Amino acid sequence: MITSSRKKEHLDICCNEDIVAGRTGFDDVRLVHNALPECNMDAVELGVRFLNHRLKAPICIAAMTGGHPDTREINATLATAAEEFGLAMGVGSQRAALENPEMEDSFSVVREHAPNAFLCGNLGIIQLRDNGAEWADKAVEMIDAQALCIHLNPLQEAIQPEGDHDASGCLDALQELCSSCKYPVIVKETGCGISRECARQLFAAGASAVDVGGLGGTSWAAVEQYRAENFRQEALGQHFAEWGIPTAVSVVEASRAGGPVIATGGLNSGTDVAKAIALGASLGGIALALLRPAMQGYQSLYEKIEQIQTEIRVSCFLTGSKNPSELKNVRKYITGISGEMMQYEE
Repeated sequence: MITSSRKKEHLDICCNEDIVAGRTGFDDVRLVHNALPECNMDAVELGVRFLNHRLKAPICIAAMTGGHPDTREINATLATAAEEFGLAMGVGSQRAALENPEMEDSFSVVREHAPNAFLCGNLGIIQLRDNGAEWADKAVEMIDAQALCIHLNPLQEAIQPEGDHDASGCLDALQELCSSCKYPVIVKETGCGISRECARQLFAAGASAVDVGGLGGTSWAAVEQYRAENFRQEALGQHFAEWGIPTAVSVVEASRAGGPVIATGGLNSGTDVAKAIALGASLGGIALALLRPAMQGYQSLYEKIEQIQTEIRVSCFLTGSKNPSELKNVRKYITGISGEMMQYEE
């Protein structure tokens, strides 16, 4: 039950403490305004295809929770929204349920409330290395998922009291899974971003997509700071809270590696999603900005998603884009630190 208890701790900290750190870089990105858009805003088609699945909007309800009885209702609320709006959804790490089957209900409830949604399971790469493809298959079966996210969290492992400091053998484990499984594997970071070099390694290993999980959203170093058992661990959390690649920069780097990219890490609005797509992403993943409304109830979550979708639609209209895919052709101004970092990426 140790893992389950930790999941509940993480959820409480995310909802009640200030755990956002760093800048996403999206405030350095400005899409060029088209004063003569020559399109009908009400006819903008938000639907996209991702990994051979049709979504009604380029939004993923990003991995957040599960693995404790108290998280069941939140996952049910998020899944209901994913079904109604036709969005992708990822669950939090399924390790707790794989260790203790009594926790499976907090994850399987997602498929119950979203029978047709594109769902992604979630397993840490350390657990994949230590337990093999059998755990990966069980994670997918648990929620009848269309894809599996393998999450990377070296910073969190380095700082949390129970962290695993040995990351050797993980790339081989990923390659073995991708060569044998029948479902798409999405590799995701959890707050520090994915570089161009890392993205190339992941695609070469067989990943179907990468989720950058960049700097600027939830900082797991900051989360672990609140769980620290001594001053040294707390100081480490504070010191590394802003470590990583800003989300906007990571999207540019990962998208140049040649495969589909999901942009997560501090996205709070439809304009953030539009900017991410313009930088090369296929979807925008939103976690904390949806978790807090979901905690207030379905109506609050519904209104937040409606607002985000409207902001994407207006962003498309104001750039003369008839759909989100056309945002990739929109000219952009990129200034500040993000612009400087992207120049180095070149």
